[in-house]
Amino acid sequence: MLSAAVALAVLATTGPATADGPGREPAAESHEPGVDPTPERPPTSEVSWLSFPGGAFAVDSLGHTVRYRACDGDTGRVADPTMRVAAGVASGAVVVGGTAYRYRVPLVGRSEGTLEVIQRHRPPTTLTGVVVTSPQPPTDPDAGAQLFPLSGQLARVVADASLNPAGVTVRDLSGRYGDQQIAVNGSLRPKAASVIKLWILVELLRRVDCGQVALDDGVLVTPDDVVGGTGQLQFETFPQVVTLHRLAQYLIKYSDNVAANVLITYLGGFAPVNALIDSMNQRSTILARRMLDSAAAQRGEENYTSPDDVVSLLGAVWDGEILTPASRDLMIGFMREQTLNTKIPAALPPGVPVAHKTGDLPDASHDVGYYLIPGTETAVAFLTAGPMATGDETVRRMARTVYDFLVTPVGGAVEE
Repeated sequence: MLSAAVALAVLATTGPATADGPGREPAAESHEPGVDPTPERPPTSEVSWLSFPGGAFAVDSLGHTVRYRACDGDTGRVADPTMRVAAGVASGAVVVGGTAYRYRVPLVGRSEGTLEVIQRHRPPTTLTGVVVTSPQPPTDPDAGAQLFPLSGQLARVVADASLNPAGVTVRDLSGRYGDQQIAVNGSLRPKAASVIKLWILVELLRRVDCGQVALDDGVLVTPDDVVGGTGQLQFETFPQVVTLHRLAQYLIKYSDNVAANVLITYLGGFAPVNALIDSMNQRSTILARRMLDSAAAQRGEENYTSPDDVVSLLGAVWDGEILTPASRDLMIGFMREQTLNTKIPAALPPGVPVAHKTGDLPDASHDVGYYLIPGTETAVAFLTAGPMATGDETVRRMARTVYDFLVTPVGGAVEE
C-alpha cells in the first residue's frame, strides 16, 4: 500500500469556478473585441491526459495536479505536491476517498501511460492507455512537413480579416500528412457560441458508454424550457417527453437551443460538462451560461473556447480516446446532418463530405468539424470574433483554403 505520507490537497478556487478545479481570476480587458484573454493557467504543452476505456487521467506537470474521471467516479482536480517530473514523464500518487491512484504518464502524446487504482479489500486495477496532448505529435514528421505550407496560406487569410480576429487549427486524421497539426492563432479565445454544444453532446454520450443512461430514455420538457434562436423544438407543444436521442440529434442537426438547455439541466448543470473539459486539459474552454441567457451574459458569464481546444476534442473523438466507436460514429453522424450550411459547406464544391458544427453570435462566427474526403480526413476549427457577417466570409475563405490544399496532389497522393 502507499505510504501514509502521500498527501492530498483539493485545490481551492480563487475565481469563478471552472469545473470543480481552479477558478480563473477576473479577466483583464481584452485587446481585441469579443476575445477573452488567455487563461492564467499554463499552456497545454505542460499537460497531458491518459486515455483508457471509460475514462481519463489528466496530469498538469507544471501545476503538479491530477484528475481521475471515469465511469466509476471523479476525484476532481487535486494536487500532488510530491509529483516527480523527469525525462519527460510525470509520476506520483494521490489518495482520494480511500482510493489510491499511482500513475506514470509520459508528457509526450501517443506514448503509453499507466495508472494503478488501489482500493481496500480489492485487487489493484492497472489501466494502460494512450497519452493525449494538445497538439498530438505527428506520427511521421517528414510527411507532416508537407502540411506546413498551409499555415502560410491561412495566415494570409487571417491577416486580411481586418474586422475579425480569427484563429484556425487543422489536424490531419488520415495519415497523409503524418497526423500533423498546424494552427494560426490557435489559442484565440472568442465566445464559443453554439460550438460549446459539442462538449454537451460528448458528456451525454460518455454517460451512454458508461451504461449510466440510454438514448431512448425520456426527459420531460416544459414550456419554461422553451427559448428562441436556432432549433426546432421551440415550435412544438409542451409539456412533452423527448428522448435523449432526439435531444442529442437536434442539439447538433438544428443547433437546437432548447435541447442544449434541457441537456445541461439533465446532466447536472455546468459542472459536469466543465469536468469533462478539465479532464482533457482543454484550458481555454468553459461552459458558463445557458443558451440565450442574456442576463447571464450581461453579468459577464460567457462560454469560451479556442481553435486548439476544439481540435483537441475532435481529435479525441475521432481517435476513440473519449468515446466508444459506436458513440463516435453517432456524433459524427449528427454532425453530417447539420442543417446550417452557410459556411464550410457553402465554401466547398457541392457534394464534398463534411461533418460540422456552427456557432453564431452578433460578435462571433465559427464553423468546426471534419472534412471527410476519403484518404484525406481532417479536423478543422475556424473561429472568429467581430461582426458576424464579415466573420462568416472569413470562415468561408479559411475553409476553402484548407480544401484547395487538401485536394492538391502531394508526394504522389491521388486527388480525392
